[in-house]
Amino acid sequence: MQDLITFLVLLTFGYGFGRVIEARHYKSIISRENKFRGIPAVAIKVPPLGRPFTVALVQGNVVISVDYFKRFLAGLRNLFGGRVTSYESLLDRARREAILRMKEQAASQGAKLIFNVKLTTSSISQGRRGQIGSVEVLAYGTAIIE
Repeated sequence: MQDLITFLVLLTFGYGFGRVIEARHYKSIISRENKFRGIPAVAIKVPPLGRPFTVALVQGNVVISVDYFKRFLAGLRNLFGGRVTSYESLLDRARREAILRMKEQAASQGAKLIFNVKLTTSSISQGRRGQIGSVEVLAYGTAIIE
């Protein structure tokens, strides 16, 4: 009985702290997205023509760990099937953060546009059963520097 109570208390704390940390991260993402709104990141493969420019490869990389509560919910979802919504916010945060880091690098080089943007995602397994421990997202593209 004591083990069950300990488990539930830890699960509750994990849920609470995870929500707070996730909310802080989203707040940071939104403020930085507004800051870098002037640097479009597009998937077109051909750069816009007109004025002379130089190009540079820019990239942003992030690894975000899965908290215990999300892993627990995903395990329950695996029993019943369906969308694993507990991981969707994790992937959303990782993608947006990687794009922001790429834009930060482009801005530091004086870029006005990033074209041919690509995203790659991978999971880092943890444990014997191959459970997802962390998610890595790499965003890269070609920055136009005028």
